[in-house]
Amino acid sequence: MAKTILAVDDSASIRQMVSFTLKSAGYDVIDAVDGMDGLDKAKAKTVNLVLTDQNMPRMDGLTLIRNLRGLPQYKTVPILMLTTESSETMKSQGRAAGATGWLVKPFDPQKLIEVVRKVIG
Repeated sequence: MAKTILAVDDSASIRQMVSFTLKSAGYDVIDAVDGMDGLDKAKAKTVNLVLTDQNMPRMDGLTLIRNLRGLPQYKTVPILMLTTESSETMKSQGRAAGATGWLVKPFDPQKLIEVVRKVIG
């Protein structure tokens, strides 16, 4: 059975690119338009990996990660940040919140697939 990835980003074009890239590599993808939507969808169906943006309305990526890490089913699920934020301060905040890894936009589709495969197979 294909592994499921939750892609959380307020940009429709980024969601489409991520979804297309991951589906073409054989993954199932669930889209969410912001952190609140992502949290709701993550509670409704446990996924194998969460890929989230940082800067979004209603709930940002770090808050989403903290909320997910507070749920028993997401204690060990890999969470990757996919964002334009690349400062060391932001990365350390991401690690502190529980992020597994960090990818910077714009992303290379092949690199995204490599990282996802490394993290969830």
